[in-house]
Amino acid sequence: MFGLGVPELVLILMIGVVLFGSSRLPQLCSGLGKAIRDFRKGVAGIEDEIANKESRKDESKLSAPVRAKMD
Repeated sequence: MFGLGVPELVLILMIGVVLFGSSRLPQLCSGLGKAIRDFRKGVAGIEDEIANKESRKDESKLSAPVRAKMD
């Protein structure tokens, strides 16, 4: 995906341990995971709203000629 292999991931982990300490790193990773999960839920909600608006537009286009025939 990003071209990261095992050596690169180990290096990133080592830098994280040096910067934040071994006791704080799990908390940071947990917070990052929750943030990513919330972001995905938000994006999915926005996509659902867009899909609903588009389906309403399509329904209104189809129902307009039917109303005209009934009048």
